[in-house]
Amino acid sequence: MRYFSLSEFTGAAGLRRGDREPPRPGLRQVLVRLRAWSLNHRDLLIAENRYGPEVRPGVVPLSDGAGEVVEVGAEVSRWRTGDRVIGIFLPNWISGEARAESFAAALGGSADGVLTEYAVFDEQALVAAPEHLSFAEAATLPCAAVTAWQAVVEVGGGRPGQQVLTLGSGGVSVFAVQLARALGVRVVATSSSDEKLARLAELGAAELVNYREVPEWGKDVAARTGGGVDNVIEVGGAGTLPQSLRAVRPGGRISVIGVLEAGPGISPVPLLRKALRLQGVYVGSREMFEALNRTLVQHRLHPVVDRVFPFSEAEQAYRYFATQQHFGKVVIVEDGP
Repeated sequence: MRYFSLSEFTGAAGLRRGDREPPRPGLRQVLVRLRAWSLNHRDLLIAENRYGPEVRPGVVPLSDGAGEVVEVGAEVSRWRTGDRVIGIFLPNWISGEARAESFAAALGGSADGVLTEYAVFDEQALVAAPEHLSFAEAATLPCAAVTAWQAVVEVGGGRPGQQVLTLGSGGVSVFAVQLARALGVRVVATSSSDEKLARLAELGAAELVNYREVPEWGKDVAARTGGGVDNVIEVGGAGTLPQSLRAVRPGGRISVIGVLEAGPGISPVPLLRKALRLQGVYVGSREMFEALNRTLVQHRLHPVVDRVFPFSEAEQAYRYFATQQHFGKVVIVEDGP
């Protein structure tokens, strides 16, 4: 089987293709033939050694992949050969609140990921792929979609009548627009591109703000929404947090996503004066993933796939993703040997 590993942390150039025998499933494990994979911003940080010390040279990258079960080990009860499945980002977080053990392993970082043609999973660390999605679409879900689900629904309490602010047009933000719209939440979306704003409107965003044309967009959003949104899906970090603090209503929430660096000079005063909740969101559990999938099926939602690369061109997929030209998700699919 073919696989990729990061021989060194030099970005896309550090990817190395290898060949080895497929693994065999052990007790309560299943062997999955992966058919599609997708990239997240985290994968770029890992490839450039900007993610954390837990990542070792030689790690198989990527957290997101979908495929079909080709062999089951002893005592497996959840899956059968031929089942279409998706791996979960945090294999130890099955349900309930997050605990230290929930984060003990993360695919493509502290544990080998899925950029390989075959991989073994614990039977508990998989979910069923929604039937209406292709493998390419299903592969976009484990990180960005589950993160958006937790931010909008699990901690954001998304329901009709609420207002949510999304930033940009990356995977998490686009999924947040789709999910919020499906749940009756009014969406305000920002981008630096009018073209991308138009696409966000097609997905259901009700208010659009070009943050290059409106640098003080936090004040603008608050004015448009009658005093501020209920929840900000904050993916920008130190560079956007001051504006997000202005955009959220008193008593509202800012759901902080991703691997962000603290910025100097960000005052805690707005948090106090507006009684805000600043909530860190790190993907989610298998239970959340399954709830997400039920919603995708109910509303017949399809992930937005920007561009597809064959497996043999994984390095090119990384390079394109790094340009930040994409809208939605960048996907890798199986090809010939």
